[in-house]
Amino acid sequence: IKFIILVNKQGQTRLARYYEDRIDLTVEERCAQEADIVRKCLMRGENQCSFLEYKGDKIIYRRYASLFFILGVDDEENEIGILEFIHCLVETMDRYFENVCELDIMTQV
Repeated sequence: IKFIILVNKQGQTRLARYYEDRIDLTVEERCAQEADIVRKCLMRGENQCSFLEYKGDKIIYRRYASLFFILGVDDEENEIGILEFIHCLVETMDRYFENVCELDIMTQV
């Protein structure tokens, strides 16, 4: 997993965690890349799959209520396994926060 981004339906980032240090990107470039990824995910329709390619990385996302969980992974990563990881993450947060909401993520994660 290279990064996890949680955004609401309006595209506002609620959580962004990067697990791969990319020295070649400045903060501005990383923000622009993040905005581009979010825009691509939000523009996709309900009938399209939850996987897309972006600059050599695989982007896998899933929508739960008003939040999109977006993960960037290596090209050889299993898509279904990552979708299952997202589901497990949401279930864990739901149990911890007792019906997790956007506000819980913004203030406590």
